[in-house]
Amino acid sequence: MLGDGKTWNGLIGGSLTSGLLCMLMVVATNDGANAGALSDSSSVFASPLAGAGDAWFSLGGSMPTAFILGSFLGFMCLVGDSTGSFFKRRRGLKREGDISSKAPLLDTLPFAISVFFAGQLLLGPSWLADESLRLPMIALVLITPILHRGFNLIGYAIGWKDVPY
Repeated sequence: MLGDGKTWNGLIGGSLTSGLLCMLMVVATNDGANAGALSDSSSVFASPLAGAGDAWFSLGGSMPTAFILGSFLGFMCLVGDSTGSFFKRRRGLKREGDISSKAPLLDTLPFAISVFFAGQLLLGPSWLADESLRLPMIALVLITPILHRGFNLIGYAIGWKDVPY
């Protein structure tokens, strides 16, 4: 229904890995000690937990909150990716070819759109749902196909992917 590239292990593992990466981002921004600030003076990164305060995904501590936030966003990204695959299969487009997918925009845009849309709708007081991020999100959606293709080529070149798309 979604193609041979989609598995339950990938959905669950990808979501949980995203949660772990969000925890790493919190460590990189020193947010555990800085309690929700956008960043502190020792970090060039913005904290993913800034403004989270009493949001639904806040569990009281920075690490569990980061894990829930990251897992949620990772899950939504993978749901978007699966949605694109669903539509490709309904149109009879299979994962084939040596150079490119038959529907490159359905390979790239649904995951970016779904994670941004879910963030805007469901992350409430978090800075990730701030209106001022809408224009940058649109810009990211527009460059996503280029980034996606580039990272897929890198993954293929280093042997992490079986196909270059």
